[in-house]
Amino acid sequence: MTAGVPVAPLLAAYAGAPVSRRPVWFMRQAGRSLPEYRALREGTTMLGACLDPELAAEITCQPVRRHDVDAAIFFSDIVVPLRLAGVGVEIVAGVGPVVERPVRTAAHVDALPVLDPAALAPVRDGVALAVSRLGGVPLIGFAGAPFTLASYLVEGRPNRVLPATRALMAKDPATWHRLLAWVADLTATFLRAQVGAGAVSLQLFDSWVGRLSPAEYREAVQPHSAAVFAAIADLGVPRVHFGTATRDLLPDLLDAGADVIGVAADIGLDEASTLLGGRVPLQGNLDPDLLSQPWPVLEAAARDVVRRGSAAPGHVFNLGHGVPPTTDPDVLTRLVELVHSIPTEQES
Repeated sequence: MTAGVPVAPLLAAYAGAPVSRRPVWFMRQAGRSLPEYRALREGTTMLGACLDPELAAEITCQPVRRHDVDAAIFFSDIVVPLRLAGVGVEIVAGVGPVVERPVRTAAHVDALPVLDPAALAPVRDGVALAVSRLGGVPLIGFAGAPFTLASYLVEGRPNRVLPATRALMAKDPATWHRLLAWVADLTATFLRAQVGAGAVSLQLFDSWVGRLSPAEYREAVQPHSAAVFAAIADLGVPRVHFGTATRDLLPDLLDAGADVIGVAADIGLDEASTLLGGRVPLQGNLDPDLLSQPWPVLEAAARDVVRRGSAAPGHVFNLGHGVPPTTDPDVLTRLVELVHSIPTEQES
């Protein structure tokens, strides 16, 4: 950090240090809730937009300009590294990621391609462009965690029950672990490319891991998430770990090696901090469904999140999941203003 240059509130909170204002950003803040996003995306596919450096950079910056959030998160998708490695995958409207050839056997794992780092050029270029336009606002890089990416590969398309994934875990654990090791290596390479281009923090999303018990997580998943965090530890940037429906998994998510834990809306931040021994900064965790409620309801809930978040060594205000596409952007802007207006310990 350059002497005399103030630390961005996001990075201060991630480090458990005092903040000049309470930092806030939203998962999925760049996306369908913004009319400028919808206008920019006309005539493009999701993956096409992700892999167009100019489009990705512009979409990344849109919520910072509109909402005055304290961080941008790079506009991408968790299946982008799969696509760049050569896996046949498309994002189908109304469905989600669809894999051309699901991966369910040892032979399928053997046939998975090796990612050529040169293929990450669109990502590096997009990150660099975004950083150049953000004027010092921190850029967060992100990737899907090994379990979630592997579940898409095995299921072939979104399936909340994960029948094929659970079958592979139970019947052929050796192949399962080889698959997750491949995904972990891919993920680490993807994250490193983003930091190399200017991202100053990284978040690992595990969208589906809440379907597992703590024992299942520790045996089948944690070693591979830990491998990702270990592979990026030398970069010296804050590492955030987030999963949905993870109330019972929070200590295990922390033990995988993150510096900050993102908390879903299924537990209060004060209780989460207690479960984690009060030793780690937290991010979260307003219920996204409340964004459509009358303002007095939303304001009360946001103030409650701030109050509970004060129990942790540091707190970044966020949602307990992503911004719903039907959200009124003006509500998000007003919410950011509210969070910024609540005095911090440094101000009080």
